[in-house]
Amino acid sequence: MGDVFKALADPTRRALLDELQDRDGQTLFELCTRLVTKHGLGSSRQAVSQHLAVLEDAGLVTTRREGRYKFHSLDTSPLQVITGRWPPRPGPPREDPP
Repeated sequence: MGDVFKALADPTRRALLDELQDRDGQTLFELCTRLVTKHGLGSSRQAVSQHLAVLEDAGLVTTRREGRYKFHSLDTSPLQVITGRWPPRPGPPREDPP
């Protein structure tokens, strides 16, 4: 579970997850392009590849190869494990402070 928190701690990795949520099955080139155009993040392909490796190690990204291309997909199951660890308490809903 520590790997998931480490992976989510970086804003570039969170942006990558956002992009995979918007459009699953993207290549490294597509993700780099979207990071620049939508988020203004000018990371090198090598840096983005390293971020994707951290996300893959945490189980948040899966990959599949087709010929020369590697497609990245979002996997939210590690997040479900985290939220399942602290389920909501029964009872009346808590009110937000004024």
